[in-house]
Amino acid sequence: MSGLALLSLTALLGLGAGSPLCLSRQLRMQGDYVLGGLFPLSSTEDTDLGNRTQPSTTKCPRFSSLGLLWALAVKMAVEEINRGSTLLPGLRLGYDLFDTCSEPVVAMKPSLMFMAEEGSHDVAAYCDYTEYQPRVLAVIGPHSSELAFVTGKFFGFFLMPQVSYGASADRLSDRETFPSFFRTVPSDRVQVAAMVELLQALRWSWVAALGSDDTYGRQGLRLFSSLASARGICIAHEGLVPLRGRPRRPGALQGLLRQVSRAGVQVVVLFSSARAARTLFSDGIHSGLSPKVWVASEAWLTSDLVTTLPGMAQVGTVLGFLQRGIPMPAFASYVQTLLALAADPAFCTSLDAEQQSLEEHVVGPRCPQCDHITLENVSASLLHPQPFAAYAAVYGVAQALHNTLLCTASGCPVQEPVKPWQLLENMYNLSFQAHGQALRFDTSGNVDMNYDLKLWVWQGPKPELRTVGAFNGRLQLQPAQMWWHTPRNEKPESQCSRECKKGQVRRMKGFHSCCYDCVDCKAGSYLRNPDDLFCTQCDQDQWSPARSLRCFPRRPKFLVWGEPAVLLLLVLLGLALGLVLAALGLFIRHRDSPLVLASGGLRACFGLTCLGLVCLSALLFPGRPSPASCLAQQPLLHLPLTGCLSTLLLQAAETFVESELPWSWAGRLRGHLQGPRAWLAVLLAMLLEVALCTWYLVAFPPEVVTDWQALPTEALVHCRVRSWVSFGLAHATNVTLAFLCFLGSFPVQTQPGRYNGARGLTFAMLAYFVTWVSFVPFFANVHVAYQPAVQMGASLLCALGILVAFHLPRCYLLLWRPECNTPEFFLGGDPGSARGRGGSRGEEETQGKNE
Repeated sequence: MSGLALLSLTALLGLGAGSPLCLSRQLRMQGDYVLGGLFPLSSTEDTDLGNRTQPSTTKCPRFSSLGLLWALAVKMAVEEINRGSTLLPGLRLGYDLFDTCSEPVVAMKPSLMFMAEEGSHDVAAYCDYTEYQPRVLAVIGPHSSELAFVTGKFFGFFLMPQVSYGASADRLSDRETFPSFFRTVPSDRVQVAAMVELLQALRWSWVAALGSDDTYGRQGLRLFSSLASARGICIAHEGLVPLRGRPRRPGALQGLLRQVSRAGVQVVVLFSSARAARTLFSDGIHSGLSPKVWVASEAWLTSDLVTTLPGMAQVGTVLGFLQRGIPMPAFASYVQTLLALAADPAFCTSLDAEQQSLEEHVVGPRCPQCDHITLENVSASLLHPQPFAAYAAVYGVAQALHNTLLCTASGCPVQEPVKPWQLLENMYNLSFQAHGQALRFDTSGNVDMNYDLKLWVWQGPKPELRTVGAFNGRLQLQPAQMWWHTPRNEKPESQCSRECKKGQVRRMKGFHSCCYDCVDCKAGSYLRNPDDLFCTQCDQDQWSPARSLRCFPRRPKFLVWGEPAVLLLLVLLGLALGLVLAALGLFIRHRDSPLVLASGGLRACFGLTCLGLVCLSALLFPGRPSPASCLAQQPLLHLPLTGCLSTLLLQAAETFVESELPWSWAGRLRGHLQGPRAWLAVLLAMLLEVALCTWYLVAFPPEVVTDWQALPTEALVHCRVRSWVSFGLAHATNVTLAFLCFLGSFPVQTQPGRYNGARGLTFAMLAYFVTWVSFVPFFANVHVAYQPAVQMGASLLCALGILVAFHLPRCYLLLWRPECNTPEFFLGGDPGSARGRGGSRGEEETQGKNE
C-alpha cells in the first residue's frame, strides 16, 4: 500500500486530531505462556549518560516509528498463532513489550522484570534454577548488538531463550558466552563479506574504515579489516568514533576526520551504531568534510537518528546492505486497524483499567509517545519489510514450544509448565516457517537470510532507500539504478595507484599493498595471475614478448633452404660448380694440349675435381643439423681443398724450379715434381689432412645442440664446435700448402713471350688468404645462427677465387686464343718437348729434349 493511500486513510480516520490514543496499553497481554519483548520505541536526546551520579530514570523523548512497528509485528504474530490451530492449539500466548530507549541502562530494567519469579516482581537467588519459573518463557529482542551483549549474558545465565530481530554482531554466535542467544538476521560476518564484495566490484581498493567505540563497532571493524586485507583492499586509515557520554580526548573526533581527509580516500566504511554515526556526521557537517561514498552498516543505515540529521544530504553517497525481509501486505492493514481502535474511546474504555500493573511503576510507561502519533508517523516505515524479522522470531519460539509440548492437530498434552531451559533444548537447529518462508536456526543460532543493497536517494527531508543490488552469497549490482554525488554522476574512484595494465606486476611502495608502481614483465616472462607480485619465467622451450600473459612454444631455428641468404649462396654454388665442370670438361677434351700439360695434365683435372667437391661440400651447411652432417662438414670441406691446393703447390714448385734455379739443379729436381712422385706428394698431403680431421672428430667431435637463449623467440639448432684449437688445426694443412704455393709463385720472373702461370697461382693464393682471413672476424662476430652461412660462403668464395685466378684464364685461351696453345708459349721449346713436360715419358727423354 502506498504512503499516499495511508495518508488518505489517516485523514478519513482523523487520527491525531482528538484525544490521546491508548496504543501503549495494547503492548501487554496475558497468556498461558508469555513472551517478553525489548524494542527501541524511543531514544534519548544527545545527553551525557556517562556523567550520571544516581541510578535515576532515563528520559527518552524521541519516538522511533520502526521500533513501534517491530513491537506491533510481534503482537500480530502472537494474535495469528492464538487464532490458529496449527502450532499451539488450545493454548494462548501472551506478550509483555517494553521500551529499551536504545540504552543498556534502560534495557536492564525490563530484563530484570522478565526474570522475576512468576507471580512476583522479585528475582530470587537460588543455588539451582532448574525449577525456577520466570514470568516470561522467552524474550524477543533487543534490536542492537550493544544491548544484546548486555542482555545476552544476563539471560544466558538462566538459559532463557532470547531471539533478536536485529543484533548482528558476529561475537553473539559464541555459544560459550551466549548459550541462549538466537536471531532472525544474519551475522555481521555475512554483511562484512557483502561489503568487501561491493568494494571489489566497484574497484575501490583504497578506503578508510571507521567503527563506533563499542563492542559492535570494534568487532565489525576487526572483521572488515581482516577480510578486506585478504581480498587485496587497503585501509588507508582505521579509527574508532568516540561515543557521547564516555570520556574522550578533546578534539579526538576532529582529529579522526582530519585523518580521513588526509588519507585521500573517496570511500569510507562506517561500521557503527546509529548514535555514534550521528555524532560523526554532526561534527563532519560542521567542519565541512568533503562529500564521500559512505558504506553503511545495517545499524545506522535506516536509523532516524542519522537520516533526520540536518545537512545529511551533503555528506555524499550512502550505500549499505539491509536484510531482505519478506513483504507482509496484511501488516499495513493490521497497523491501520490498531491505530483506528486506539483512537476509539469505546475500545480504550473496554481495556482493563487494572492493566497498568506494578512493573509500569518500576520501569515507567511502556511508550508514552505511542499515544500521540498518527498514521503519517509510521507510514514511511510501513513500506519496508524489516518488521518481518521480529514477526519470524515469534514463530520460531512458538515452533520450539510446539515441539517441547509434543502438540498435535487436536491439541497439546497437559503437563507441567515448560521452563525456559526446556524450551531452549528444542531451539537448537530448529526449522520453522513464518509467513510461508522456511527458516532454520543453525548451531550458532543464526538464520540464512539474503541482503539487499540500498542507496540513499534524497527526495525530501528524509532519504528514500532505493534497491540497487542484492547479496545471496554472490553480489548482484544494478549500476543503472545507482546515483553518485559527483558532478556528472560518475562513479568515484578510490585507489592509491592506478590499476596495472595487462602484463604488468605491482612493485610495492610503502606499507600498503595497494600503493605500487606498475612494472612490465620482460621478454621471457609473463604474468600468470593478475594478483601476482612477480613475473613468472617461461620454460626454456618457450618464449614471450614483453608484457605477455602467456608463453609461446619456441620453433626450431636453423639455416633453412628457403632463406634469401641460402638461395643467394645456392646461386653462387651453381655458378661455381658450373664453371668448375666447364673447365674440367675443357681440360679433359684438350688433355694433350701444351696448355693442359703445362697446367699439370691429369693433376690439373684432379685439382678441378677437388674444387668441385669443395663447392658441393657447401650443401652440408643448410638444413636441420644432424649428428652425421655435423661430423661431415669440416672433413668434406678440407680434404678436397687439400687435394686442390697440393696440385697447385706442385705447379708452383715446378714453375719456381724452371725459372729461378740453375739448369743443372732444375733438371735434377724436375723429375721429383712429375710422375708418380708428384702423386705421392698429393697423397701425403691428403693423408696428413685425414689425420688432422680424424683427431678433430675423435678428440673433440662437434655435436648438435639446441640453444634456447641465443634467439628471443626461437630455439637455435646448430653444430657446436667443442674445441676451437682443433677447428683451427683442421685448416693447418691447407694454410701451409697455400703459403708454400704463394712463396713459390710470387718471386718468379716469367720470360718474355711465355705464359705467366706464376701470376695466376699468386692471385689464386691471395684469393684463398683473403677469403679465410676475412672468414675469421666474420665468423667470430656474426650471430651463431648465421655461422653456417658464413662457412658456406667462405668455401664457395675460396673455390671461385682459385677457379677465376688460375683455371679460367687457361679456359679462355683454349676457347678464344687457340693460337697461343703452343709449346713455345707455355713450355719455351719445340712442340715435341710438350709430351715430356706433360709427364708421359721418362725423365731421361725429357732432359734430352730440353737440352
